[in-house]
Amino acid sequence: MFRDFYQNNWSSEIENELQQLLKIAVAEDAGHTGDLTSLALIPEQLYGSATIRSRENGVMAGVQAVPAILKAINPALEWQPNITDGSLILSGDKIGLLKGSVQSILIAERLVLNLLGKLSGIATLTKKYVEAVAGTPAKIYDTRKTTLGWRRLEKYAVRCGGGRNHRTGLFDAVLIKDNHLAVGHIGHNSSKHNNRNNSGQFTPAEAVVQTREFFRLHSDSFHFESFHESFHKNENQSAPFIPIIEIEVDTLEQLQEVLPVKPDIVLLDNMALPQLIQAVEIRNNLAPEVELEASGGINLKTVGNIATTGVERISVGALTHSAIALDLGLDWD
Repeated sequence: MFRDFYQNNWSSEIENELQQLLKIAVAEDAGHTGDLTSLALIPEQLYGSATIRSRENGVMAGVQAVPAILKAINPALEWQPNITDGSLILSGDKIGLLKGSVQSILIAERLVLNLLGKLSGIATLTKKYVEAVAGTPAKIYDTRKTTLGWRRLEKYAVRCGGGRNHRTGLFDAVLIKDNHLAVGHIGHNSSKHNNRNNSGQFTPAEAVVQTREFFRLHSDSFHFESFHESFHKNENQSAPFIPIIEIEVDTLEQLQEVLPVKPDIVLLDNMALPQLIQAVEIRNNLAPEVELEASGGINLKTVGNIATTGVERISVGALTHSAIALDLGLDWD
């Protein structure tokens, strides 16, 4: 049965992490004294309104975060959004209206523009990748290559752009990578580790089998968050729950070796187009229920061709680590 990772739509978890970020963000900008320039030039009692506008075309993300920013600065500030997250926007479009103390609006300005610009840039880039694979079975996924502390927000922005979220963190799915396999060379060669080859290193199949067995034996020791789509209970409620198991391979030989034990997903790392085509054919013959994910060095020029190979997933770190912030501005009414 198809299983997917938790998808970060707007939630209380995102709001809680945003509030933690704002404690740092407000302090680093306003300090203990506030905006010295506004204090010197703007009367405290002056009230006004200002419009946030887009300076370029893109996809909107972060509108739902603005009330939390304003509350952290001055709860009396008002926000009237004109656009919803996920909307296509054109240069000059009105995003929303800020109303209240002019001094407070000027403190909020950069925080609001930074957040909206960063998240909208991610959503805009994601949309380009999604459009590049349209008409193919492939879906675009993000990665954990996110800004420290911003992960849920950035993954939410990917969703606004039409992309899919890979695992949120180390805690919600298994991804066996080459370093997990290779670490078998470093000690741990005692007899209790039966699932190892002669070199002391896990083979991909051995790692999948041992991981599945570990969760069969120890599932009750873990608290799998109930809000995760991937953590729904099995039809047999007495059966131990096993999280999604994905494994990375970088050769077709490894793929052939691991498919018979049927992980949920096999990540094909840095494979060229001919290899990806062969990988899909091998998968179709040996284990058609296993999904394939292409990853590594993927860009807008190559993603379309990769999508035609038949892989179901394409993960792109650039969605979050290389997106350029959308140009937004604030204008007084």
